[in-house]
Amino acid sequence: MSDVSALLLDLDGTLVDSEPLHRASYVAWFAHRGWELPDLSVFTGRRAQDVFATTPGPWSGEDPDDLARQVVGFVPDEPPTPVPGARDLLVGARATGVPLAIVTSAGPGWVERALAALDLPLDSVDLVITARDVVDGKPHPAGYALACERLGADPASAVAVEDSPAGVRAARGAGVRRVVGVATTHAVDQLEDAGAVEVHDDLRPLLALVR
Repeated sequence: MSDVSALLLDLDGTLVDSEPLHRASYVAWFAHRGWELPDLSVFTGRRAQDVFATTPGPWSGEDPDDLARQVVGFVPDEPPTPVPGARDLLVGARATGVPLAIVTSAGPGWVERALAALDLPLDSVDLVITARDVVDGKPHPAGYALACERLGADPASAVAVEDSPAGVRAARGAGVRRVVGVATTHAVDQLEDAGAVEVHDDLRPLLALVR
């Protein structure tokens, strides 16, 4: 993996299968607000505040950041399920000395919770870029661009791993050529149409990169 400048990993749906937990939080929150449940796929891979700010709905006119904080309060208090191969990929990548970053639409607290589900500490990765670190969330490339900048990595020779079309577009927009899709939340063709150069069911096929 010496020719790879950095390994850039999404979190939700990529390292952990958190979709059931996030879906449950939206279902509970919308019920709490007395609003009809929308198509929740619009939230996948994006910051909730960005969706609230740009998508018309019963929330229109309310503060998007406050709405996002409300949703977080409804996330079930249970650990997310690791995606097969996730822990081995992180441990193996660190062992190779290749710069390793998580680039996520979630907040810092959720990153720690997700890594704990993998039985790993926060310092098991070199860098974490969260929703708080950028003005524009995915599919905007800001998060991936910032990760490459802080790691001193050439995006053209980095590898990014994503589970959502929004995330794939974000990585591609930052200049990452090898974007790998993980089909945990979206269909293979959706990820390929967004720009993924290869798509797998989980992370185990990528372990060859860190051996």
